[in-house]
Amino acid sequence: MNEITLMVVDDHPIFRQGVIDALSLEPDFRVIGEADNGDTALELIRERLPDVVILDVNLPGLNGQQITRRISLERLPCRVVLVTAYDDEAQIIFAIQAGAKAYCAKDIAPDALMGVVRTVMEGKYVIQDRVMSAEEVTEWLKARGITQDVSKKRRGTTGELAPLSEREMEVLTLLSKGYSNKEIALELDISHQTVKNHVTAILRKLGVNDRTQAVVYALQRGWVRLDDDLPFVANG
Repeated sequence: MNEITLMVVDDHPIFRQGVIDALSLEPDFRVIGEADNGDTALELIRERLPDVVILDVNLPGLNGQQITRRISLERLPCRVVLVTAYDDEAQIIFAIQAGAKAYCAKDIAPDALMGVVRTVMEGKYVIQDRVMSAEEVTEWLKARGITQDVSKKRRGTTGELAPLSEREMEVLTLLSKGYSNKEIALELDISHQTVKNHVTAILRKLGVNDRTQAVVYALQRGWVRLDDDLPFVANG
């Protein structure tokens, strides 16, 4: 029996411990790490290289989509199972493009989650409770206007629904905190025009009309989190 090593990343301690306890019941599963924020998670993933990462989308610091993309770009030998309360189809497409092997709702039953882990270890995908091969996922994406062969390792992503770049996520996070374009330029040490270009790209990729809609879109999907002492104010 081959051992499967896992890491669980979620900022809710009760949920995280519940997942760890459930996975630990399987004799061939071994949890080798846990984290409650995105930055720590990425460091641990790089260090310990688990076979499977159970990863929440909504995290302090780097979000689950960003971590998934870093795993893909760095070609780390880890399979990502994203878990989230946000299960709209666009979010699923983002996850696949970022490199996730499965996308599950947070109310998934323990037995079902164990099944997902075993399925992705077999090289398959789990999308909307369906087990798919890479070829089937490629066809699923094509039916939604996305041309991407997921069986081929590639750097970056394609299609109008491609996840935001790391720099765009940084800009979006600062937008969510009420920063103006000028303040973002100072914070990131880039030009004002570069900020405007990033904002334009964010609006296009998310299919929204203005920065407030972009922030709401990201908040609803757990990509950004508002600090309690930094209420959102839309600046121009």
